[in-house]
Amino acid sequence: MNPLGSQSDTHFWPAAEVMLALTIVLALLALWKPAAGADAFRKIERSLSRFAERKMLVVGLMFLSVIAIRLAVLPLLPVPIPGIHDEFSYLLMADTFAHGRLANPTHPMWMSFETFHVNWFPTYSSMYPPAQGFFMAIGQLIWNPWFGVVLGDAAMCAAILWMLQAWMPARWALLGGVFAALNLGIASYWMNSYWGGAAAGIGGALVLGALARIKRHPSVSSALLLGLGVAILANSRPYEGLLFCVPPGLWLLAWLGGQIKSRAAAAVRIRLVLLPLSAVLILTLAFIGYYNWRLTGNALLFPHTLNTRTYHSTPLFLWGHLKPELAYHNQQFEDFYNGWEREDYRTTWNDAFDVTSEKIARMGVVFFWPGTLFLLPALPFAFRDRRMRLLGVTFFVCIAGVFAVIWSAPHYAAPLTCVIYALLAQAVRHLRARKWNVRPFGSALSRALMVLLLVSTSVNVARRSCDPMWWTCTGDSSRVAVMEKLLHTPGKHLIMVRYSDDHNIHDEWVFNGADIDGAKVLWARELDEEQNAKLFNYFKDRHIWLVEPDVDNTEVKPYTPPPDQ
Repeated sequence: MNPLGSQSDTHFWPAAEVMLALTIVLALLALWKPAAGADAFRKIERSLSRFAERKMLVVGLMFLSVIAIRLAVLPLLPVPIPGIHDEFSYLLMADTFAHGRLANPTHPMWMSFETFHVNWFPTYSSMYPPAQGFFMAIGQLIWNPWFGVVLGDAAMCAAILWMLQAWMPARWALLGGVFAALNLGIASYWMNSYWGGAAAGIGGALVLGALARIKRHPSVSSALLLGLGVAILANSRPYEGLLFCVPPGLWLLAWLGGQIKSRAAAAVRIRLVLLPLSAVLILTLAFIGYYNWRLTGNALLFPHTLNTRTYHSTPLFLWGHLKPELAYHNQQFEDFYNGWEREDYRTTWNDAFDVTSEKIARMGVVFFWPGTLFLLPALPFAFRDRRMRLLGVTFFVCIAGVFAVIWSAPHYAAPLTCVIYALLAQAVRHLRARKWNVRPFGSALSRALMVLLLVSTSVNVARRSCDPMWWTCTGDSSRVAVMEKLLHTPGKHLIMVRYSDDHNIHDEWVFNGADIDGAKVLWARELDEEQNAKLFNYFKDRHIWLVEPDVDNTEVKPYTPPPDQ
């Protein structure tokens, strides 16, 4: 098993090997000539330290810089083409919100349009929480759904910087913010797909940033930001977000109850923190209940839970067991849910080991870069640092929950993004204090890891690598070409998608927007003769076309029934 996916064989490892070799060279140079370039680095560091003290200006510039840099490299990293099932589900959600509604009515011909990670009863809607779709809807209304991803990712980097400013001196906060921006804000699938973790990253940063400010100086604004962070987590990664909030929540309860020393009187703590926070949390619960009710007909039934009950027979947690196979309306669902998904995890110890290895490898590639290897000796000091204790506890509680589930996408750990970069920045502080035979090799290594991050990001952009793993943001441009061709062809169109018996279940073409009847181009699944006849009769005003992705994924031709019909 390749934990990074098959794409890594030809794309990830060649570049990774070069970066690892450069890492070794710079490590040796730091040990041999730690003073090399020290004067130039010190001048840069002093300038950045003075700049970092202008905290709100720095946060605003972080937001604008991430947007500007990402748009500047559009010639090398163009607007991403969706390719993963989840991305299309989020795009449906964004389109639904952009149309001014939370859900869409079930279509009479829903069986022909049935696709992955989408509910059809009682409403036609995405199964995912709404935060990511909200950002993408804003982007769609401005220009393109992806621009919403850009705004969300930039907001996450700014929020992380704002959070770090409350936990450490301004210059170290800026360093951690730059880590996040360079690693996740340019050449990462968090920026270059419709599937990343920026929304939950914002929520986590708001929670911990507000909590640290409340500890020093309780205020209504900090309490509202804390509540907003919890609300974003609940509407982006509710499971991981709940675990993330447990340690900060317990700390806050102890602080409100007076078990943690505070200069604010009990009445002040209640008036400035508890009451506004409670108001936000009540509104959050009310919104979640309303959202669930509009999508599933039950305020307590989440869309994701409904989709799991309808389509999945595999467990969610490592210790779960397979349920009996389910029946589906098309062969692609049969192959995916009763085939690939059940074979991918069979609840054995070997499977649990493989899944855990996947998580470690994928999260390592997404959150870190080769230069962070220099921080390994300093990380224990960062975790043991009294100032980082709450962050460390939050990390271990949340990461335990991430490793308990079967699926291994790195953005599942998105609430922890601010914690990860806080611990890295704190580890750099400890590393810089390290010396060897009076040689300040720690400072040299800290500068080398920053150089390696700049080089790594630049190389990925130059290679047109939208993500180091190359297993996301690699959608099929042929589908887009077919879509564009028919969008510029007079009339309204219905494309029937015919798959071969050995079709790749991850290469799905049947996805549509919120307004099926009003869409100029529709994608439908070719089913049995009876269902196809119903579909054609319903859409008799449309031109009917055929595409066969497994035969020629660039050809679109007038529809003809298969030979066996």
